[in-house]
Amino acid sequence: LLTCRREITEDLIELFNYLTGRSRHNDYKSLLVAPLTMRKHFYDLIDRETAAARDGRPARIWAKMNQLEDKRIMCRLIEASRAGVKIELVVRGFCCLRPGITDVSENITIRSIIGRFLEHSRIFHFANGCDDPADGLWYFGSADWMKRNLDSRVEVVAPVADEEAKRRLH
Repeated sequence: LLTCRREITEDLIELFNYLTGRSRHNDYKSLLVAPLTMRKHFYDLIDRETAAARDGRPARIWAKMNQLEDKRIMCRLIEASRAGVKIELVVRGFCCLRPGITDVSENITIRSIIGRFLEHSRIFHFANGCDDPADGLWYFGSADWMKRNLDSRVEVVAPVADEEAKRRLH
């Protein structure tokens, strides 16, 4: 996907300057950048869904990735499940979260895709209090929910604003 959205292209310029050592910039307007802002932003998104579920508003998380093993993300997903957030995950490789445990992860479903090739699309969706998935928040990028991806590598996840692109992701 290509974009000419100014807030994303400006963030990309800052990111490339950061990668080349020309800048110590660590605050981005749109992009979620690991190890700088991504973990906290994902925490905030999961926590927002948890609060929405507790308030009786639409709450769901859909995510597609290669691996899931970050303990802190999994703890937040379990807390969200316990609050009533419907969580659907598609994980291609290993997954350390056990779904379907009564009163713990009963609102979490996980589908595994096994094949010869790694899935390169990482897609994240948060209802953000909206019934229609197209009205929720969508992100795509390079990061799995793994400790090394969130804390030790430079990874990028970008928001999706285009309505048709959101529908295609859905």
